[in-house]
Amino acid sequence: MDEKNLLAERFEENRTHLRAVAYRMLGSVAEAEDAVQESWFRADRSDLSEVRNLSGWLTTVVGRVCLDMLRTRKARREDLLDTHIPDPLVTRIDSPVTDPEQEVLQADAVGLALLVVLETLPPAERLAFVLHDMFAVPFDDIAPIVDRTPTTTRQLASRARRKVEGSAPSPDPDQARQREVVEAFLAAAREGDFEALVSVLDPDIVFRLDAGSDLSRLVRGATTVASGAITFSRNAPHSRLVLINGEVGLFATMEGNPISLMAFTVKDGKVAEINLLTDPSRLTPIADALTTG
Repeated sequence: MDEKNLLAERFEENRTHLRAVAYRMLGSVAEAEDAVQESWFRADRSDLSEVRNLSGWLTTVVGRVCLDMLRTRKARREDLLDTHIPDPLVTRIDSPVTDPEQEVLQADAVGLALLVVLETLPPAERLAFVLHDMFAVPFDDIAPIVDRTPTTTRQLASRARRKVEGSAPSPDPDQARQREVVEAFLAAAREGDFEALVSVLDPDIVFRLDAGSDLSRLVRGATTVASGAITFSRNAPHSRLVLINGEVGLFATMEGNPISLMAFTVKDGKVAEINLLTDPSRLTPIADALTTG
């Protein structure tokens, strides 16, 4: 096997890992694919004869590509940080995942609540946190990517870690418990039972609506969130349980058309965060994947 074919084979062995890195960096499935492809182009043009750890080298390359992409994102994204929901990874809840790559992604899934917080980080902080805390890349290897010393890079990751710990609720890991809480929420929404709805919500719940338009909004507090029960009750009869980034959520369709995707973060038996996506342009591919998957 010649060197080019060998490199292509080794790259394919690392593709799922590289996609996972890029997804956490960018919060976008399509952009993650673009970053991985650009990483391949850079690898193909490079002299790798001195590279001893190809996987580690590729990880830093995709990190550098993602950093460039984050820095050049349009200002529109910056204006919508409070309400922008990253691309969700959605699978059926009661069916086995047959796609090996999807299985890997779901097994190592990062909740949307965490990805939302990552969206608010400056690019260099996000890179340092993702590569070090999520993928154990040494600071010595991250430092050249962000043009900092290892010590300063460590400080970047530390700042990011404090922001994440202060803003992203830690979900209950028990999927059965998540399902119980989400089903209680769904039952209350179907009945339009305001008190029952409030009882399942954390008092300091964060509710984020990404409609892809001026209708997007951010709401806090159980009573305020529950006051939107008329919206929940309208979609509840058309909702079914799904897994969203490895956590139990709801996907609603009406007459075959997707209308909403609701991701829950359950903490201490209460719903601590809801991320509701209603942008049709982003829901349609999810519906298609669930139908064909």
